[in-house]
Amino acid sequence: MSMLMRCSEITTRPVVTMAGEAVAQVKDIVYAADGGEVVGFTLAGRGPFSGPLDRGLAWGRVAALGADAVMIVDEEALAPLTGILERASSRRGSGSDVLGAEVLTDTGTALGAVVDVIVEVGDATSGRCDVVGYEIESSEALGHKGTKMLLPLPDTLAASGEHLIVPASATGFVRDDLAGFGAAVDAFRTQLRGAR
Repeated sequence: MSMLMRCSEITTRPVVTMAGEAVAQVKDIVYAADGGEVVGFTLAGRGPFSGPLDRGLAWGRVAALGADAVMIVDEEALAPLTGILERASSRRGSGSDVLGAEVLTDTGTALGAVVDVIVEVGDATSGRCDVVGYEIESSEALGHKGTKMLLPLPDTLAASGEHLIVPASATGFVRDDLAGFGAAVDAFRTQLRGAR
């Protein structure tokens, strides 16, 4: 069974080994732009004065991502940070932060600015972690100016500078909480596949 999470809920989570040792905490999430698959995490040391680490955590080495921690088998799961960043760029990763970017429909309507990224964490069978939506501070076009709304994304997303382009039909699947958002993402993507 998969679950949806805001990326802001994942950052600062401790990275804990199966033996119960906290070895780091998540600093940033690194993902590829070609479909939005999460590639891994940059890490920081534990404690309020700890800085960034030169090691990261590839998504494939995550044993579990839960409400309280990121679990790994042992410290050998951590790898040089440059390897994780190279994997993102070799997979055409954007390398840029989408927070604050303006979301536009393919017909030119401004929907709002990105305030968070929504990921779907797959079960043990799929082993994937994909970007499925954005939390945006909505514009007047959605009828709830200044309200945080969840916008589903297609399997691929066009990005140009500080703008993210989504199909205009995405506005029919906007939600205001995570409870029904997974179903909205599925329905939106099914509709897009049917339109091709």
